[in-house]
Amino acid sequence: MQKHQIMNFLQGAVYCWCKNRFKEPFAMKDLMGDKNKDWEGTPLIELYKKHINLGKSSDDAFCEAAKDSGWLLKTVIINDRRLFKLHRNYVLHYTWKNP
Repeated sequence: MQKHQIMNFLQGAVYCWCKNRFKEPFAMKDLMGDKNKDWEGTPLIELYKKHINLGKSSDDAFCEAAKDSGWLLKTVIINDRRLFKLHRNYVLHYTWKNP
């Protein structure tokens, strides 16, 4: 259930990005920020809490949660009806292939 909520949330973030900044590439950190505090009040905080509950430090928990969220974002992008171009950098970036 939480995974479904997270993916719906990410789908909404992708739609917002494509509507407002459709020519710009984006990565997970562009959609949600690159600090744990940016995730408060979103379903993504559950990823962070999962790693905290596994006994990881705050920094390590966020790092692992960020990786998890990146994989979920990739799944959202793959399942989107629109097409995206993949940019391989230090982290994956995507650009909407606007027709």
